[in-house]
Amino acid sequence: MFRFYLWELEKLFFLKPVRIGLAAAFLLPVIWSLAPGLERVYGLVLVSGWQVPALSLLAGMEFLFPFLVAMVAAEVLGAEVAMGTLKPVLLRPITRTRLMIVKLAAALSFPYLLLFASLLGALFTGAFHGFGGFYGGTGLGAGGFAGVGYLAPGAAFAEILRAYLLAGATLFPIAALAVFYAALFLSTTASALATLATVLLMRMLVVFPALEPLLLTRYLDLYLRPEAAGPGLLLLFIYALGFGALAVLVFERKDV
Repeated sequence: MFRFYLWELEKLFFLKPVRIGLAAAFLLPVIWSLAPGLERVYGLVLVSGWQVPALSLLAGMEFLFPFLVAMVAAEVLGAEVAMGTLKPVLLRPITRTRLMIVKLAAALSFPYLLLFASLLGALFTGAFHGFGGFYGGTGLGAGGFAGVGYLAPGAAFAEILRAYLLAGATLFPIAALAVFYAALFLSTTASALATLATVLLMRMLVVFPALEPLLLTRYLDLYLRPEAAGPGLLLLFIYALGFGALAVLVFERKDV
């Protein structure tokens, strides 16, 4: 099973959306750290390299990262269909259920690959501003960018690491939803569009107060609210597990 997972990960890196997505994630903090309107938009003048990773998350998690995750997760199965390689894969000594679980695992790995590329870009850019202790905040902890006083390098890195881990978890349900739609439609484009449409629809449902705490979009900014990590992560993992189970169920019965 693990061998098939590694095989899926290897195939993942040959997909064009993956390479484009990783490059975009790496360049995002580079571009934003040089943006002339940074002070006007975020009220920020960079005083430390530890503040750059927050720029990447604040900009990317709004739309870019969910979009890239939806595209790549849909492509994990959609590319097999488009290239006509799905039927030969099904002839291998692996059941449909295990194959879908492996593909889900590969799709769920991509959010962290994406965020790792973004963090690398942020640290590369941040090196020009320095990584010493400073008075202020990372933008991902108490006090935002203003902070609450002196911040040591270790504490800054801990805030950034926690935020990136939480951000990756918030993207899990989106990846699982895209794989479910891919199993349903057997098309990358249709699956990605359906995923984005579902996420946007959930955003609009905030006008129903009773539903808001149950919407996965309620927790896309969980990286800024670590105090809500307990119930938020539980709900997100329930969503991811549910979408994943539906993907397995549909794929088992799908005529390919």
